[in-house]
Amino acid sequence: MEHDGQLQLYAAVAVRLKEAHAKVRALQVPEGVRMALTRKLLVITAAAKHDLAGAARRLERFTEDLDEGRFPEGER
Repeated sequence: MEHDGQLQLYAAVAVRLKEAHAKVRALQVPEGVRMALTRKLLVITAAAKHDLAGAARRLERFTEDLDEGRFPEGER
């Protein structure tokens, strides 16, 4: 039963990562900011391989920041 929950969490994180990548691509921001956001998503993706629950929490915070318009400075 626990395995089913893990699979459901994995599927949910995968869908949310895909949505987050689409949001980042659609943003009208300087390229440096887009690159910084993409790097954060790649870090979250890598973390999901070792700590799925932690990656889900990080992705939730990332999405909240994105929705609130809080972006990293990025390279200009």
